[in-house]
Amino acid sequence: MTGLLALSRAIDRINEIIGKRVAWLILLAVLVSAGNAVIRKTFNMSSNAWLELQWYLFGAAFMLAAAYTLKQNEHIRIDIIYGMFSRRVQHWIDLVGHILFLMPFSILMICYFVPYVSLSFRSGELSNNAGGLILWPAKALLLIGFIQLGAQGVSEIIKKIAVIRGDMEDPNPFVSAHEQAEIEGKAFAGESRS
Repeated sequence: MTGLLALSRAIDRINEIIGKRVAWLILLAVLVSAGNAVIRKTFNMSSNAWLELQWYLFGAAFMLAAAYTLKQNEHIRIDIIYGMFSRRVQHWIDLVGHILFLMPFSILMICYFVPYVSLSFRSGELSNNAGGLILWPAKALLLIGFIQLGAQGVSEIIKKIAVIRGDMEDPNPFVSAHEQAEIEGKAFAGESRS
């Protein structure tokens, strides 16, 4: 289990670095969007390339941060139901969900995107829009995002098994929204008395 946990830590580290760095792509997408809007309104001119660049940047941020979001345990789930169970049951739910849903979906998408990106790259596929960008980089981002997500899924499965077996502490102890509100309320009440 020690070797698997080392692999898990390596995957976590890589996805954390990438996830934190791509957050800046959102700001860049906003700046491109604002610049394009100002140029369009001021000089009555626009470019499809700038619009597509904005979409590429947002898509890159979304896809490249998906694995980091999973690592941080910030992915979407129904906390009302999930929060009713003990933490041990929650770990089992996560483990089964990762094995039965996340991993097959990630593998399917990787298998689908490899020839999709390869064909786009070999053909030099361009956007159908006048003045648009080449398409293979955007398609490659989808492939890279799913590779990262699949790798993070492997990491999460390793960590869930280790936690269930008692080989490691829970890296993301779950706190329901109700419990979080109580914690924040107590902290606020403590600060108010000071």
